[in-house]
Amino acid sequence: MRTNIVLDDQLVAEAFQYAQSINTKKDLIETALREFVKMRKMKNLKDLKGCIQFADDYDHKSMRS
Repeated sequence: MRTNIVLDDQLVAEAFQYAQSINTKKDLIETALREFVKMRKMKNLKDLKGCIQFADDYDHKSMRS
């Protein structure tokens, strides 16, 4: 998707300091979006903590083999 956006130059410069292997703003933004989505997915999983009830005889170790 093509789009034009105005970015905070100081924030972009700071982001590049943490991303040695990223050389373009496009790659920087794509990486930031991937990490944003990944973090939101992990947050959604954490929100499920305590909401799932397992059967008393459920053996999670038996599924490892």
